[in-house]
Amino acid sequence: MRYTMNKKQKKELARILTAAAMMIAMHFAPVSGLWRLALYLVPYGIISYDILYKAMRGIRNRQVFDENFLMSIASIGAFLLAVYDGSGDYAEAVAVMLFYKVGELFESYAVGRSRRNISELMDIRPDYANIQQEDGSLARVAPDEVSIGSVIVVQPGEKVPLDGVVLEGRSAINSVALTGESRPRNIEKGQDIVSGCINMTGLLKVRTTKVFEESTVSRILELVEEAGSRKSKSEAFIAKFARIYTPIVCYSAFGLAVLPPLVNAFALGTEAVWHVWIYRALLFLVISCPCALVISVPLSFFAGIGGASRAGILIKGSNYLETLSKVRYVVFDKTGTLTYGVFAVRAVHHNTLAEEKLLEYAALAECASSHPVSRSLQAAYGKPVDRNRVRDVQEISGHGIVASVDGIRVAVGNDKLMDRLGIGFTPCHDSGTIVHVGMDGRYAGHIVIDDEIKEQSAAAIRALKKAGIARTVLLTGDNRLTAEQTAERLGIDEVHSELLPADKVAQVEILLKKKKDEDRLAFVGDGINDAPVLTRADVGIAMGAMGSDAAIEAADVVLMDDNPEQVAKAIRIARKCMGIVYQNIVLALGIKFTCLALGAVGIASMWLAIFADVGVLVLAVLNAVRALQVQNV
Repeated sequence: MRYTMNKKQKKELARILTAAAMMIAMHFAPVSGLWRLALYLVPYGIISYDILYKAMRGIRNRQVFDENFLMSIASIGAFLLAVYDGSGDYAEAVAVMLFYKVGELFESYAVGRSRRNISELMDIRPDYANIQQEDGSLARVAPDEVSIGSVIVVQPGEKVPLDGVVLEGRSAINSVALTGESRPRNIEKGQDIVSGCINMTGLLKVRTTKVFEESTVSRILELVEEAGSRKSKSEAFIAKFARIYTPIVCYSAFGLAVLPPLVNAFALGTEAVWHVWIYRALLFLVISCPCALVISVPLSFFAGIGGASRAGILIKGSNYLETLSKVRYVVFDKTGTLTYGVFAVRAVHHNTLAEEKLLEYAALAECASSHPVSRSLQAAYGKPVDRNRVRDVQEISGHGIVASVDGIRVAVGNDKLMDRLGIGFTPCHDSGTIVHVGMDGRYAGHIVIDDEIKEQSAAAIRALKKAGIARTVLLTGDNRLTAEQTAERLGIDEVHSELLPADKVAQVEILLKKKKDEDRLAFVGDGINDAPVLTRADVGIAMGAMGSDAAIEAADVVLMDDNPEQVAKAIRIARKCMGIVYQNIVLALGIKFTCLALGAVGIASMWLAIFADVGVLVLAVLNAVRALQVQNV
């Protein structure tokens, strides 16, 4: 979809074209003197009335030094000089304002294009939810009025209003607004579905699992709305630079207009030539206007964030975009990040009671947990779980669960849990996640669970190394054998296994101390246990589609399609954006300082000054818009 001008931009364009046409006509008008001045004041008034008003309002509010003040003084001064020397050439005075407005229009258009990506993302907000009535009819209600556990109906062509599980139906859904993935994917009974997707073909009945305020679409909108409030060091520097720079420019221009004529008149005894130095001071004002920097740098970040969001990468602020560009170490969690987090029971070893019975007790003990391992145990049990049989559930973070099942104290977890409870266990030399089961203080056997590695994971590690990442690291709570086999298959440089959440933070602390001061470390995770590490890393990257709320809240960057290859793309987008920022800074300052030197020695004209201001602004804005193009990054 192409971006078209809004009503205000069209009005500005009409003003520019009208003033330009009148200025060209004035060049051929056979009038002189005051009549010529009066005629030139007409296009000048058309193009500059709002700028002059803003300049006067700034003076009244004691906030004098801004670009409106600079342009007003420069253009009015040019008029006065033309009257003084009797040349009748007022075109320069009008041109100052005319081309300044051209620059403003370019800026507005570029911001509009960047904002369009955010606006398209905002279109994922659903307008209503369909609740089926007892008579079979559908009632439309606001999404925030639907409670957890309600059954909603999503018809073809409608947005999915809330997160839930499909109860009935089969369809293809379009999630391009969330993930940037244009290909529809099929969904059917029993699968999770997230809000913001568009149902394309079949009718779906969905049981809601979250209220609207906690749904995926609400989470995304909140992240995007907050992104603009977090400024990068470059943006903060430019804003501070402009506040200091603009008054210095004004005082310097005043000094340039006054001091040389005074020196000529009183120290050297020569002619003061006031009009020459005043003209040079006006050139100085126009050339020195900081618009190109003040506009293009924030616009580059805004465009980078907008382009990334279109690709399904939500960056919470330009400060994180800047930090992301400096990442040289990437640390991964394993489950749900490099693997699907969809576990399946593969074997039962060393069991002292029937395999079915062991799975039954393990599933009952784990019934209160939402961890993927717990879900796999319940799936392997294959029968409805009677929670009335379970009492006194205690979840020990990083260890497992202890619960009373039918009066039997059942412990289900890893080696650390068995050691903690003093239960002697039989180690397993098989790969996979090993879940030990203890019953009333005696060892009952262990269950081997496999988690499938995502097909994009190996490509993600290769892409990171191609992007210049110095080291990739895997941190996991899995046993050493499983962790090492996973790292070897994917080409990860370093692996640390059998870690508790606190151990992961400790490992990240060690890596942060080892790296160079200018390098940054990113951690990629998805689970609630990853939240502390996501917070501690220089940049926290969370998997958004299946990631926990806590991980997404703690992260600085959210990948909406859970594809680990997006990590490398996010880094490339950030580096491209920062490259554009530095290009604009060098371009603006380089041209301005060159033109200032030419103006100070009398070589530059007002037309060159206009190019140094507006021309550089237009070039910088056009360059900034390139940050929107992220498809082939």
